[in-house]
Amino acid sequence: MPIPKLSETIIKNNSSERSLNRAEDYYLGGNVTNAVLRGNMVQATVYGSQSQAYSVSLPFTHAGLTSGVFCTCPYDSDGWCKHIIATLFLCLREPEKIEQGERLEDLLSSLNDAQIYELVEHLVDNEPLLINAIAQYVNSNAISAPTNQPTKIPRRSAIDPALFRRQVREIFRKAEDYCEYEYDYDEEDLITEEILELIDQAQEFSKHGDGKNALVILEAITSGCVDDWHDVEEYGFESSQITNALDEAWTEAILTAELTAEEEIDFQVMLEGWNDEWDCDFSMSLEALRQGWDYPPLQQILEGNINGEGIWDVDAPDYAHDLTLIRLQIFDRQNRDAEYLYLAQAEGCTQQYLTMLARLDRIEEAVEAATTEMTSSGEAFALVQILEQDGYSKEALIICQLGLDLPGNDNYKLAVSMNDLAVELGENEIALKAKIRIFEIEPSLKDYLLIQKLSGERWSTLKADFLADFKTNKNYGDTEAQVDIWLHEGLIEDAIGLVDTSYGSKVVHQVMEAAIFHNPDWVIANACRRAESIVDQMKSAQYDIAIEWLEKAYTAYLKNGRNAEWSAYRAELMEVHGRKRKFIGLLKSAGLS
Repeated sequence: MPIPKLSETIIKNNSSERSLNRAEDYYLGGNVTNAVLRGNMVQATVYGSQSQAYSVSLPFTHAGLTSGVFCTCPYDSDGWCKHIIATLFLCLREPEKIEQGERLEDLLSSLNDAQIYELVEHLVDNEPLLINAIAQYVNSNAISAPTNQPTKIPRRSAIDPALFRRQVREIFRKAEDYCEYEYDYDEEDLITEEILELIDQAQEFSKHGDGKNALVILEAITSGCVDDWHDVEEYGFESSQITNALDEAWTEAILTAELTAEEEIDFQVMLEGWNDEWDCDFSMSLEALRQGWDYPPLQQILEGNINGEGIWDVDAPDYAHDLTLIRLQIFDRQNRDAEYLYLAQAEGCTQQYLTMLARLDRIEEAVEAATTEMTSSGEAFALVQILEQDGYSKEALIICQLGLDLPGNDNYKLAVSMNDLAVELGENEIALKAKIRIFEIEPSLKDYLLIQKLSGERWSTLKADFLADFKTNKNYGDTEAQVDIWLHEGLIEDAIGLVDTSYGSKVVHQVMEAAIFHNPDWVIANACRRAESIVDQMKSAQYDIAIEWLEKAYTAYLKNGRNAEWSAYRAELMEVHGRKRKFIGLLKSAGLS
């Protein structure tokens, strides 16, 4: 297997159920092509539903996949996209199909300096935006390694702020032109995504330790937005997503670049002025300027003097947590592990504190701290992911059990991990508990049958209480799953009670099929009522749906030997609705007349 520590569990933990299902189809359908391993990178081309080809890149280290997993598709929801997952399925299940390709260093080693220069020129000619990435690399590559204090970086002249200012102006000009000639402009945000991409470029400089050049770019972007926003304001564009991203990027850049006192004043005046001119809030950036790294309460914490009071001498502002997370990101990049842990612990960033302990291989400390400090399923799941990836299955299972009933939005993922780990370790009782929790959160017939299997001989005594709770517990809101289970158990009247007044035609048809002999009167009355409601209101576009309901009534009449009753009902329909030619035509073509 080309990617170390890759497993079905890791894939599930980073994917939505919908993406997993679609990815399975893509993988089985052979949509993953041209899979190549180049050094520590798997690359592949995956064809989508419209034959659109997407490029997938899967970088990894000895510890497994890195955060640089990437696909060229526009997917921006939770977890990996279906193209990434389908490629991972290929890596995991059929690694022999991945070809061995030449590594970049091997390819470049055969070229001399002039040829490499020509290659770069050729690539930029074909992909002009690469010039930005090259400029970023040229500037960041000269940065010295981080020390125990944020690195002081001299100003560089390679970044041309006018380039970014022109890009902002062009984005606003295109949006203004489009809105002027199109009436449905409000259907699409023509500004936010492109501005956010420019902000990302600034943040890349910060991530490489070059806060000064990040500030140059951010000043150009922000001043451009402030100057040009009035041109598009009348069209209803929202600025909050852009201003929030700018505030975060400014904060990171300010804390990354060591500023002189004069520079701090300049930036303070600038940010405060923008606050007044534009509908924005740069409070976090301004506070980062005020505190810097020498703020006494912060210094006390970074020296390990944690007294429970934290940084803030008054009530913490709304952005306090975000500001701390940015500081932690900087510490992480600079490998300042002790200060990272001190700050995370002092400011209540439990997830970051626990996961850093695990990343430092201080597993016993992480588990011990988790038993007293975890407050959400999200914190537990984040820790479980790291423990699983590093092979600490027993410890991961302990965290799953501790976090399973904590509040949060990751209980389902945590229960899935708990089940997989318990099965791996042969802990059947824990696996049963996990399956029951999965069922409680997202019930399905599949998991119901697995619970039955795991329960073994005890199922005969557990079943009655389990079904009684399932029937009365309002948390089980999935009607389709309930219907599947009631019909599986032959409890047709319970299924009828669920769908009698439901307008979800799929499950109603499902119950009618099961009830044709058990309760034909209900099938006939319910199907006819639904059909008549459509026809009486002359909803001609839905006459085909009315015919589907009448087919159910027809089947119930005939299979129970009540042909004469059907004939009488059909005659009544034709008499009442005889002038609705489309309906009568559909009735005849369905063989019901």
